Amino acid sequence: MRRIGVVDDHDLVGLALRNLVDASTGLSFARHERTVPAMTRAARDADLVLLDLSLRDDSTPQENVEALRRWGAHVLVLTSAENPFLVREASRTAALGIARKSLPGDDLLTAIIDAAEGRHVPTTEWASALDSDPGLTAAPLTAREREVLSLYASGMGAREVAAALWVSENTVNDHLRRIKAVYQRLGRPAPSKVDLYRRGIEDGFLPVPRRD
Repeated sequence: MRRIGVVDDHDLVGLALRNLVDASTGLSFARHERTVPAMTRAARDADLVLLDLSLRDDSTPQENVEALRRWGAHVLVLTSAENPFLVREASRTAALGIARKSLPGDDLLTAIIDAAEGRHVPTTEWASALDSDPGLTAAPLTAREREVLSLYASGMGAREVAAALWVSENTVNDHLRRIKAVYQRLGRPAPSKVDLYRRGIEDGFLPVPRRD
């Protein structure tokens, strides 16, 4: 049972999301708060937080996502697509995806379940933000490093990547260490597999996800 929290300064949105969560057998509703500080003030009681892109307390998506990740929760950003700049900013954070509040209920629930399990939520909003971001500097990776990144970030373990490329597991781990070091130097750290997946998408080493 995954616990879902909501940070949104509109009570009707919080109520609608609570009803959606309560209708799922695999999810339980934790709390609805109007700000991230209010959500994180108590001990963590949510595995995933549905975060409104644009809150009225002058906070930024980056600040909010970072605070929620430090608190220990995954984050799915919800937007009405009213601010392309904020959507682009959110796409650079550790959020697992950006989804429209206006998605059909079944599609939004699927996105919530995926994010609650720690999986990326590919949406057109997220892909579009990456496609239009002029601030991304592609990492200068070798062809073999791009192969390793593509396979590893897509879900394989280091041993599976080694078998697929006919190299040793140590070689794969050496490649991964260098890839992470390159992204760190670029100011785009990628310490986890989720981060590497995001960087691969951003730099075109992995196909851009689409979900209609």
